Amino acid sequence: MYKANPTIIQGKWTRWVIYPLVLIAVVIIWSGLSFSTGRDNDFDLRDTLIPRDEIYHGGPPRDGIPAIERPRFVQTSQVGYLKDDDRILGLVYAGVARAYPIKILNYHEIVNDRVNGQPVLITYCPLCGSGMAFQPEMKGETSFGVSGLLYNSDMLLYDRETESLWSQIMATAISGPLKGNKLKTLVLNNTTWSHWKKQHPDSEVLSTDTGYWRNYSRHPYGDYDLNKALYFPVSNTSARYHPKERVIGLTLGEQAKAYPVSELEKKGQTSIIDRFAGQQLTIKYDAASQSASIYDDKKQPIPSTTLFWFAWVAFYPDTEVYTSK
Repeated sequence: MYKANPTIIQGKWTRWVIYPLVLIAVVIIWSGLSFSTGRDNDFDLRDTLIPRDEIYHGGPPRDGIPAIERPRFVQTSQVGYLKDDDRILGLVYAGVARAYPIKILNYHEIVNDRVNGQPVLITYCPLCGSGMAFQPEMKGETSFGVSGLLYNSDMLLYDRETESLWSQIMATAISGPLKGNKLKTLVLNNTTWSHWKKQHPDSEVLSTDTGYWRNYSRHPYGDYDLNKALYFPVSNTSARYHPKERVIGLTLGEQAKAYPVSELEKKGQTSIIDRFAGQQLTIKYDAASQSASIYDDKKQPIPSTTLFWFAWVAFYPDTEVYTSK
């Protein structure tokens, strides 16, 4: 059940009226989207893996937030639209390094990409601050779109082949013919442009030539990343950290653990050894970019998700939390 937290969402009218209206107004102003009157955006939600009454209409209709279908890339030397402290999602896959600026993903949320002929799905939910990359393992059409529906404030994407709905953070189909199927998660870094280009000077970078007119220099959600407000109810809340505290979330088997950036900052080390789920892990933290990567005992990077604390604890209320000692 949703439990109102006064430190996060204050007041009945603020929670249920003002914040959703603000979100809708912002999306209209900056995205020029049309809106749907259908509560389910024409998806079949009669049998879902998650509680039906916790799926919310985010405002736009399906594909009202347009996924990028034919991404264009430029070389690092050609990038003039990024500042050093702009955040990007960085992927190294099939021998290719690519950077996806979050200022672009704020307006599109999905990039249907191909790397050396292999389909790669890049996703970002602005409301949860969560960036995740997947390798779709499906027959036929592998294109995904933005459904316009949310669960725990997180985007529900859908595949255009079967119209199954997928939870981004769960990486699982929650309805439709593929219900219960999982997406293979890839290693994806959430870091600054400065940090990424030093590590990968030959990186390809998603171009602002997306085929859509958007003012990518402006954040469509204002100061949402900094304040305590949530636009939509979530299943579980915790006041242990600021709701928009950035954490690196990790799941191994059925266990979950969060590494808050504020705790990593206190440690004052670039390399931290931790034990979780019976494994020895190495967390390599870069203070300048406030980003981290996690490696297993064989020094291989393992997938993790950088996102807001409220979003992580909404999906994983029993999560372990790393604290500095």
